[in-house]
Amino acid sequence: MTSEKPSRQPRRPRAVPSPAESPESGSVFDDILSLLGEQLGATAQAPAAPQEGKRRLKGVTFEYENDPRSVHSFAGGSGYSLASNWFTQLLPQLFIANGITKSQLCVFLYVAGGQKPGTGIAEYTQQEITDGLNALAVKKPGAKMITRPTVNRSVRALCEYKWLEPAGNGRIRLNVTLWFQGNSTAQHEVLAQIAADHEDDPTAFPHRIGPTMVHHQEELDLNLETDMPEEPVRRKRTG
Repeated sequence: MTSEKPSRQPRRPRAVPSPAESPESGSVFDDILSLLGEQLGATAQAPAAPQEGKRRLKGVTFEYENDPRSVHSFAGGSGYSLASNWFTQLLPQLFIANGITKSQLCVFLYVAGGQKPGTGIAEYTQQEITDGLNALAVKKPGAKMITRPTVNRSVRALCEYKWLEPAGNGRIRLNVTLWFQGNSTAQHEVLAQIAADHEDDPTAFPHRIGPTMVHHQEELDLNLETDMPEEPVRRKRTG
C-alpha cells in the first residue's frame, strides 16, 4: 500500500518586518519630525512623504518641571535694592578713613532706601529726610538729632560726589550704578535717560565717583581716664 501525497504544501515561516522597517512606524516617526519642526520654527526633512490612508500624528505634548527657585525674603515691606559690592565696601572704608561724615553716610542710606522701584528717584524734601532720620531719636530722651542745615550740607556734598543729583520738585536722583531698586531693564532705561540729560558733559553724573580723599584733623579717643600713664616722680639731685 502506497501513501498518498498531501494535498497542501506545508507552511513555511514568514519573515516579520521589524518595527523600524514597518511602514506604519515610519509614517508616525515622519509625522513627529514634521510636527517638531513646525513647533521649533524649522522644517524637518522626512525621509519620505507619508502614504495616503495612514493616520497622521495630531499633536505632541511636553511637560516641564516646576522652577525650583523661590523669591528673596527680606525684612520689612519696602522691598529690596541691588547695590554694587565695590560701593558697599567703599562706604565703610571712607567712613573709617574720614573721607565722608556720619551725616553724609546716613543721608545717602536713607535716600537710597526710599527710591521708587524702577526709577532711581526718591521723592524727599530735605525736611522729610531730617524727620525720617530722627524718627527713632525723638523717642529717646536726650538723644542727639540731625538738623536740617546738616542735611542740606550733606546733600550738597553727596551731589559733588556724584552719588545723588537734584531732579526738581523735591525729587532726588540716585546714581543707579551704585544702588538701584528694580530689574536690569529698568536700570538701563534710567541710565539712558541720565545720559540724555547730560549728553554735553561726559564727566557729569553718574561718572567719576567721589569723594577725593581729604585728610582732616579729628579728636582721638585716647581713653585718658583709664590708660593715662603715671606722671614720673621728680627726684632732687644732691651733691
